[in-house]
Amino acid sequence: MPRKKIVFVIVEGPSDEEALGVLLNRIYAREEVHVQVMRCDITTELNVNVGNVVAKIGDVVKKYAERKFKSGDFSRIIHITDMDGAFISDDAVMEDVAAVKPLYSVTEIRTQRKSWIENRNQRKRECLNRLSSASRIWGVPYQIYYMSCNLDHALYGKLNSTDDEKEADAFAFAKKYKDDIPGFMKFISESDFSVAGGYPQSWQYIREGLRSLERHTNFGLCFQEEAVDSESKPGSEN
Repeated sequence: MPRKKIVFVIVEGPSDEEALGVLLNRIYAREEVHVQVMRCDITTELNVNVGNVVAKIGDVVKKYAERKFKSGDFSRIIHITDMDGAFISDDAVMEDVAAVKPLYSVTEIRTQRKSWIENRNQRKRECLNRLSSASRIWGVPYQIYYMSCNLDHALYGKLNSTDDEKEADAFAFAKKYKDDIPGFMKFISESDFSVAGGYPQSWQYIREGLRSLERHTNFGLCFQEEAVDSESKPGSEN
């Protein structure tokens, strides 16, 4: 019996995996899903830049593969990222001594460290521009999808959630949709915050104005083929 191909999914935090892991396993039931929790945003790590970000993603996949798998054992890499307002102008980053942690709204970021946020945003958008133009990493088909301003905002309509709120909302979301995959696909693809059209066009859309702070996601584009299947069945870079 041939080995199942691996769908390699990269997420930033454990609540992201809790919200989406079981759903992705059901959507890609014919394949083996591995969710890699980074516990960071790789596009803003200090040792990551536009020149090496593709290789860094490749290293993550290769470390998982080690001696057990080769690139041909992977069917695709799905990378899910928060936007964090990366493409807003510096004018929308507001100095606020009361903002111990950055506070996000759909119009601005308030922070005690304005210059740090501006520098972070510059690094992040450069890396995102590079990754959104990459079609393969380590020879494996690759695409990156955004949850804007972050996953909690896209899936639950919430900003500035605590870790406890993230965990509770992720559990509730997975519970709601784990037995309703067509419902999840409709939610992620057809809501008023779903960005339709082509993949390159979805990235052009999010770069404009304040959209990287607003509630938008192109994640529904990931499931276009699977959505067709679900209706007809029951229930080389580095």
